Amino acid sequence: MRSANFFSVLPARMISFRKLGLFSAVLAAAPAVFAVDVLTWHNDLARTGQNLNETILTPANVNFNQFGKLFVIPTDGQVYAQPLYVSNLAIPGNGIHNVVYIASEHDTVYGCDADNGAVLWQISLLKAGETPSDSRGCSQITPEIGITATPVIDRSAGLNGTIYVAAMSKDGSGNYFQRLHALDLTTGAEQSGSPVNVAASYPGSGDNSSGGNVYFDPAQYKERAGLVLNSGIIYTTWASHCDFRPYTSWVIAYDQTSLARVRVFNLTPNGSEAAIWASGAAPAVDASGNIFALTGNGTFETSLDANGFPNRGDFGNCFVKLSTANNSLQVADYWTMYNTVAESNADTDLGSGGAVLLPDMTDVNGVTRHLVVGAGKDGHIYIVDRDNMGKFNSVSNANIYQDVPGATASGEWGTPAYFKNTLYIGGRGDNLKAFKFSSAKLATTPASISSVTFSYPGTTPSISANGTSNGIVWVEQIASGAVLRAYDAADLTTELFNSTQAANNRDQFGTGNKFAVPTIANGKVYVGTTSGVGVFGLLNSPTPTPTPTPTATPTPTATPTATPTATPTPTPTPTPTPTPTPTPTPGPAVMLSPTPGSTFTSSSVTFQWSAGSANAYVLFVGSSPGSGNIYTSSVLSVRSITVNNIPTDGRTIYVRLYSRVNTSWVFNSYTYQAFNSSATPTPTPTPTPTPTPTPTPTATPTPTPTPASAVAKPFIFPNGGTFSQKVTVHIFCSTSGATIYYTLDGSTPTTSSSVYPTGDGILLSGAGTKTVKAIGVKTGLSNSAIATATFQIQ
Repeated sequence: MRSANFFSVLPARMISFRKLGLFSAVLAAAPAVFAVDVLTWHNDLARTGQNLNETILTPANVNFNQFGKLFVIPTDGQVYAQPLYVSNLAIPGNGIHNVVYIASEHDTVYGCDADNGAVLWQISLLKAGETPSDSRGCSQITPEIGITATPVIDRSAGLNGTIYVAAMSKDGSGNYFQRLHALDLTTGAEQSGSPVNVAASYPGSGDNSSGGNVYFDPAQYKERAGLVLNSGIIYTTWASHCDFRPYTSWVIAYDQTSLARVRVFNLTPNGSEAAIWASGAAPAVDASGNIFALTGNGTFETSLDANGFPNRGDFGNCFVKLSTANNSLQVADYWTMYNTVAESNADTDLGSGGAVLLPDMTDVNGVTRHLVVGAGKDGHIYIVDRDNMGKFNSVSNANIYQDVPGATASGEWGTPAYFKNTLYIGGRGDNLKAFKFSSAKLATTPASISSVTFSYPGTTPSISANGTSNGIVWVEQIASGAVLRAYDAADLTTELFNSTQAANNRDQFGTGNKFAVPTIANGKVYVGTTSGVGVFGLLNSPTPTPTPTPTATPTPTATPTATPTATPTPTPTPTPTPTPTPTPTPGPAVMLSPTPGSTFTSSSVTFQWSAGSANAYVLFVGSSPGSGNIYTSSVLSVRSITVNNIPTDGRTIYVRLYSRVNTSWVFNSYTYQAFNSSATPTPTPTPTPTPTPTPTPTATPTPTPTPASAVAKPFIFPNGGTFSQKVTVHIFCSTSGATIYYTLDGSTPTTSSSVYPTGDGILLSGAGTKTVKAIGVKTGLSNSAIATATFQIQ
């Protein structure tokens, strides 16, 4: 897993199709910017909650006419863990899938097709004779406790990638177990050495101690905060059942390959309590590997040692910075409020909130600040300097970088999100609020506020955006049923969508779960409930009327097992339009809208096409035939997509729509005129005839990308960039029958160079710069121009 850039969704490793032909191999591996993964809680190690590579969902199309529930994936238990997402995953014997991973309190993990809900695999983590744990007499999670913490994924671990999961269970004799599992991403099978029982001791005289050590009792804890993976180590942090003692504050770490326990630390070894639960938030990690967390009510010694640390080493109700240097865990710094003991005694501590690392900011004196933000039950937002946290001052909070009292009405049971110099927070019994930063200080009054108030526990927002544009704030509200809400990130008074707007309960998706965090990836939103995961996206047949009439749609097909299949959602009946809709026929998809040959009316265009007999699609929009210099999509299962930032100078726009029919890629080509913002309005040109689709790539007339005497210039995917450890590169050429020759050292390719291995791609590995060059060659035509892409492997 990458950790260098905390503020973007972790890019997918490119994975090739096998033996499906040249076009199939290329289009399965779209550029990294379009292949979005969500591999950890709240998207990144900084826990910002932002996906900055969302190119499909925009404020313009997220409304109940165009956007809504697609289906629900049912589960055998409650879903507290955030759904995780892996794009373009090659599953042996089952093709390429976008996969959503779901974990339930019944100790079951599901790998489901993210685009139709079909269960690809599911596995129970219970051993023979075991059941999930009972509630342990605590109403926080009931009636059973299994998998509560959000897992973490490493696509490069093991043969096919690995998902790491913490699960609780008990046997018939009343023994309780906490185990860490490592599961194969493609099958759910346990990896070598998995699972391991969680057990630990640490020097101290606190709760559950004996002989000079405190001991971890698996019955007394649940793993609620999300798992952390950094530099090959899995970190677990532990919460109590309610405040039932004995318990202390554990951090227990494992080698991700062997699952051997490698580090143990206790934050209240000579006291009690101070759990790390954070309403499900995973601790944050900075570029140096330091871990940041907020501890709950618990022991804190106001008598300090010479370094300003509590003299018995107990850190209840604190911001803590844990150093991972020298293969150990130590408290490197901390901060707590002046009245920390009183807050712990009153249960108004920090433990209900999670930490978010902010990007570097420059203050009014030109000093670069490295900040962490968090909030707990006392209504304050606290911003702490990570380089000098402030420790403890018994008189006031003057030792903190910034304190914003009264920021939330009744405290925070969740984690803020950060996007575009703005902090979004949804406290208990409060509105969703947006606070702006200026010169590394947070405004004390919000810039905008939602009209909706969120009852307990409030809400943890997630962000989708395309870079710094098209920002949307997504939240789940706990009401009579779960409600998904979407707000314009620029102004929270603008609600774009909520799942109660459409008639006839079209978008109802279950009963809400506290602390649920929406996951947004590749045009879809995944939200956990008490009985499954609701999946939202653009509707295939958006209705222009305010009250859609639902009609049944087919149930997605699941794998032939006794597992639940996705529940279909009725889709609105489209209102007939004056232009006749072509009847889908065998062969590739046909563009329906805009009418081929027409003139665009703005820089933002929504393309819609028929299904044909295809099972996947890719759209290229360019300034020359066959190019994708304006836009190149990922492999799509939907039949509609909005493309933004199309030039508005009246130029000819070339659109190529690829369809995967069986195992072959076929395309139709279309031309349009761009909107001309400087010209006076003119009548729309008469549409050119729509190309008639045929089952084979050669049957559809398409413009020749280059003069008839030359082979088309090849495409290289991804088109360069920086990658961790390795990347698979694919090359294709739109000239039928052309052979591709390539080099990896930056030299000019010739017919004596290596021949591109159709279908498999080229694996680049080993640190350093790799320059790929390629040409297309075909008898009777001149060689193509040289395609070049440079890759940096770290």
